[in-house]
Amino acid sequence: MPVGAYEPPYYAVVFTSVKTEAAVGEYGETNERMEELVKEIPGYLGMDYAGSPGGLSVTVGYFRDADAIEEWRSNAEHRAAQKRGRSEWYERYTLHVAKVERSYAFERSHGFEGGPGGHG
Repeated sequence: MPVGAYEPPYYAVVFTSVKTEAAVGEYGETNERMEELVKEIPGYLGMDYAGSPGGLSVTVGYFRDADAIEEWRSNAEHRAAQKRGRSEWYERYTLHVAKVERSYAFERSHGFEGGPGGHG
């Protein structure tokens, strides 16, 4: 399920990567640990992830403010994982930090919809 819309402004950190063939086993364990750890950061709002069969993956982390991003970026355990990622797990990656100025959400209703155009 996608992360819901929040009241702007807030930040999106977009991490797009292609992993090496060696990125099995311990990468998954480390990734799970990072997902647990980032939830402890005050101002962390959530994360969306998508991966393609060709190996491209996109992770978008949402943070209330730049201080929350900095706290995550400077976390010692996260820094160690980043270093290992560069040496073992990633062929390439990009990181973008963007300020979200507009945010909204949509969810299809699965129940009865009365009124004009409704069925029932």
